[in-house]
Amino acid sequence: MKEKYGNPRRSEILAVDGDLSMEDIIPNEGCMITITHKGFMKRTSLDEYRSQKRGGKGVIGSGQYEDDFVEHLFTASTHDNIMFFMNNGRVYVEKVYNLPEGSRTAKGRAIANILELQKGEQIAAMICVDSFDESEPRIVLATEKGVTKKTMLSDYKNHRKGGLIGINIDEGDKLIGARLTAGNDDIMLVTSNAQSIRFAETDLRDQGRATRGVRGIKLKDEKDKVVAIEIVDDEAKLLIAGANGLGKRTDFSDYRVQSRGGSGIIAIKSDKVIGALSVTDQDEIMMFTKKGQAVRSPIADVRITGRAASGVKLVNLAARDALIGISKVIASDEDEAGEADATDAESAPAGTETSPPTGETTEA
Repeated sequence: MKEKYGNPRRSEILAVDGDLSMEDIIPNEGCMITITHKGFMKRTSLDEYRSQKRGGKGVIGSGQYEDDFVEHLFTASTHDNIMFFMNNGRVYVEKVYNLPEGSRTAKGRAIANILELQKGEQIAAMICVDSFDESEPRIVLATEKGVTKKTMLSDYKNHRKGGLIGINIDEGDKLIGARLTAGNDDIMLVTSNAQSIRFAETDLRDQGRATRGVRGIKLKDEKDKVVAIEIVDDEAKLLIAGANGLGKRTDFSDYRVQSRGGSGIIAIKSDKVIGALSVTDQDEIMMFTKKGQAVRSPIADVRITGRAASGVKLVNLAARDALIGISKVIASDEDEAGEADATDAESAPAGTETSPPTGETTEA
């Protein structure tokens, strides 16, 4: 057996002094992290995506549960950290290599089985960072009642498994979003009463983690609430959607810079705003209605209009139905490949078959 199968040892055994951590034995390699709307998460090697030439229709990872879709996508290293911001202000930090690994078609695991969540906690935002040692990046948080807070990323360095306080939330309030900033960005807040405010990040002083924050926008009545926080990006547009199914895209330049804490200016002619997103022409959105309808639509179909316009129809609503939420849909190269395959098949003459390129195999 030794003569037939024996081969020289290829691994080298060394005497190492000191502690050995998990990171020392896990290779630092790229991976794709996908998180679905219903809270299922997985990480997949980038090599697997590169090896797949035909992905068929659907969003990344065709193994999601029915009526689910990929809402967040991170390209990260296995040694990076993901910060989970909860609606009650707590923050959980998890290493990427601790997330469940799955194939491109795997469904992933529920986030509640990965993090030690407390009762009633729901994820408000997620941020992926490589380390907490840098002093430049900041994290800006926003709550429903218009409170905003800026904290240095390095303040989250000493995180623990049970989570830590990211912001002190007033009773009856909750965190709605978190954004990573460079220190000199502009912040946009949009409220349900169709008011918006754009102010310089420098208007917010650096605060510690276990603090309340300061007023970002002054709400006009008790029923009003902040529904979105976005970082101003001149390359993108601000999409705003109303409960009546109307929405529009507007240049960020249409929103003038104001002082923090004011009442803001009108963002759209609508009785109630349900969400706002920073989008580009290549993005797609998913819209949800009160009666359970889900509509996926490309952003390019939404006309760019002025700040005070009422917009165009985003979704056809039935009687007594209303739009209740919007979200980005993360598409992939596999989507485009699948659509191209479908187009080729439709354009092929009758009786012919479309075969895959040389070297590829079809899946049963």
